[in-house]
Amino acid sequence: MFSGVLKKMSTDYGQSIGYYLDLENDFVAIHQYLDHTIKIEMTGYECLACSSSEPIFRQGFCKKCFFENPSAGDWIMRPELSTAHLNIEDRDLEYEKKVQLQPHIVYLALSSHLKVGVTRKTQLPTRWIDQGAHEALAILEVPNRYLAGVGEVALKDYFSDKTNWRKMLQNEADPIDWDSERNKAIDNLSNDLKPYILNENTTPLHLNFPVNQYPKKVKSLNLVKENSFLGVLKGIKGQYLIFEDDTVFNVRSNEGLKINLSMN
Repeated sequence: MFSGVLKKMSTDYGQSIGYYLDLENDFVAIHQYLDHTIKIEMTGYECLACSSSEPIFRQGFCKKCFFENPSAGDWIMRPELSTAHLNIEDRDLEYEKKVQLQPHIVYLALSSHLKVGVTRKTQLPTRWIDQGAHEALAILEVPNRYLAGVGEVALKDYFSDKTNWRKMLQNEADPIDWDSERNKAIDNLSNDLKPYILNENTTPLHLNFPVNQYPKKVKSLNLVKENSFLGVLKGIKGQYLIFEDDTVFNVRSNEGLKINLSMN
């Protein structure tokens, strides 16, 4: 049995994506347990910032840390709100400069449908894996998070910025014409962003997830309410574990839960 605090699964890009749970004293290659019976039991809470046992509020943080920790600032979800390039602090200027003032990518990704998104350059292809994207293509590389946010906002009029997580898990996505979609994105960028267009690699990256069976009717596991779950693991996609009975468990949205994990 493995025990520890849930954190976002680490991933390894390859012919098939590798997934790893970093638990107390163990690094579990969870993708190696497809078709095994897995039991997950919740034993408590541990805030990812302050380690308190207070209930998790959002993003793995207790309520206090969610409203105070710099890694939970509004600019995380809305990069156009970034201000470190202006030397203006939100919660912790040193932290914000470290994260915001580095190369960022504006991209298109196909999961449930084509969407626009932003990530740090160092987070590729991890960001695409976490979203459960089958294919993805970088459109812009800009020097800071603010400019990436400006690019994303410009393209939201033409592309969604949300993933339909149920369709993503059911592996439902129509094929697209990448050349046409890339050209549409470029045509709708302002002139001040066009110097940052990536012209060298215009072929999307393909991602293959370790899934033996996709769910037909998705049922989301609420571990806080259920306390424990037993099922046969049939796949992993995005940050979701997929079970034989169509139950899915979002590891990332349950960060900060203390669990026991056993496999047969």
